[in-house]
Amino acid sequence: MHPSDAPATREISVADKGAGPYGIAAGPDGALWLTFAHSGRIARLTLDGELYEYPLDSSECRPTVITPGPDGALWFTRSQDHRIGRATVDGDTESFPVPTPDSGPFGITAGPDDALWFTEMNTDRIGRITSEGGITEFVLPHAGAYPSAITAGPDGALWFTLNQANAIGRITVHGDIVIHPLPTPSAAPVGITSDGAALWFVEIAAGQIGRISVDGTVKEFPLPDRTAKPHAIVAASTGDCWFTEWGANRIGHITDSGEITEYSLPSPSSEPHGIARGPDGALWVALETGGVARVEP
Repeated sequence: MHPSDAPATREISVADKGAGPYGIAAGPDGALWLTFAHSGRIARLTLDGELYEYPLDSSECRPTVITPGPDGALWFTRSQDHRIGRATVDGDTESFPVPTPDSGPFGITAGPDDALWFTEMNTDRIGRITSEGGITEFVLPHAGAYPSAITAGPDGALWFTLNQANAIGRITVHGDIVIHPLPTPSAAPVGITSDGAALWFVEIAAGQIGRISVDGTVKEFPLPDRTAKPHAIVAASTGDCWFTEWGANRIGHITDSGEITEYSLPSPSSEPHGIARGPDGALWVALETGGVARVEP
């Protein structure tokens, strides 16, 4: 791709290197919300770059993935102290312990049933939490599967990656589970998103992007650099997804036909993790070294 075709990218410093910006989501308030995994904080970033930080009750709780909830609040996983956190747009926070000890919650998404659904990496479970904090857990049929990211599918079910079981899982709101194995061995899927028609996911170990239709058909698209370590993915529209390449310091774009374009980030080794579509239509990326990148598609 010709450099002049590259999207305009701007970096905003939001924290020192020790804070570890990790997850990012568009809030219902027209701002971006971030988790600072290493400093135990969440932050609100306005479109014009104003930052507000909210410390959590434990600096060691390791907030990871964050998502808007059906109740107008932000919900996030605390993978180190095994709790689910909730923050209002004013920054008031509370948290709820996951019943299974040492669960390691990671991915979280709003479900079609006015609840939040999350993964438990360490205990092979999918959890559901209501806006009031009531938690139900569903045991997966695989041990050591390491469920990672989760998203609401176009079929009214929840879809999630099984990082160590080399598979994509589907769970209905009633708890019925189906597992779809991936064609590539040891692919280690992480991020997953719905484009409204199918699910797209990244294979961090195989350096591929995958697409799974709701009937379970999988297509895989190798990246030009198989060592790029794709991490998170978000759909802008049907057949139009953006993803982070944590190992290659790039943002990638893939279309329905599998055409891939990649763009380097301005700062070297910035460790791009979470990616979200902002209220302004741009892509916003959390950089673990202390920044946020705004990419104008």
